[in-house]
Amino acid sequence: LACGVGAGSSRPSADGLAGRLAAYLALLVRWNAKWNLTAVRDPRDMVTRHLFDSLSVDPWVTGPRVIDVGTGAGLPGIPLALLRPEVRFTLLDSAGKRTRFLRHVVARLELENVEVVQARVEDYDGAAGFDTVVSRAFAAIDGFAATAGRLCGPGGRLLALAGRFPADDLAALPDGWRLLAAGRVAVPGLAAARHAVLLTGPERDGAL
Repeated sequence: LACGVGAGSSRPSADGLAGRLAAYLALLVRWNAKWNLTAVRDPRDMVTRHLFDSLSVDPWVTGPRVIDVGTGAGLPGIPLALLRPEVRFTLLDSAGKRTRFLRHVVARLELENVEVVQARVEDYDGAAGFDTVVSRAFAAIDGFAATAGRLCGPGGRLLALAGRFPADDLAALPDGWRLLAAGRVAVPGLAAARHAVLLTGPERDGAL
C-alpha cells in the first residue's frame, strides 16, 4: 500500500541521493566507533539494516511535517530527509550523544529540512502537530500510540515499523486508536520480515 507522496521533480537524482547517503553512512561509521550509536558495526550491514530499511517506508510517509520519535542515529529520519527535501523532519531523541551526532550530520550535509530536538517524547509538546509520526524505536506499537499519539496533528497518522505482524499490540491499542493500514515492506538484502503499520486516532480520520 502506498499512502505517501510519489516521486517528483523535487527529489534528488539517484546518483545524488546515493552520494549523500554514503556521506551520512561514513559519518555514522566514524562516530559509532567512539559513541556506540548503533549495535550494527559492519558498514555493509548498515546499508541494508539502516539505509534500505529506512527508505522502504517512504511510500507510507505523508508530509509536510514529519517527526521521527526516538530517532537514535537518525533512522529513519535522515535517509528519508535526504530523499524528501520538500518535507520538514523533526528528529527527536533524549540522548545528548545522539543529538550531537545528528546536529553534526545536519551541518555537514547542509540539511535545511531537518530539526534536531533533544527531549523525551513525554516532555515534547509538538506545537501544532505532525502529519506523520514515525518510529523504529518502540518495542510495542500500543505503547507507541499511547506515548506519541498526541503529536499527530489534524489528519495525522502514526507509522510504526515492526518485524512480524504485531497482532497482539494492535489488539491492545488505546481507546480511539485503530489500524488504518498495514503491509509487508521489501528491504533489499534483508531476509527477515518487515511490516509497516499505519494507525489513526481520535478525531484524526481524514483523507490520506
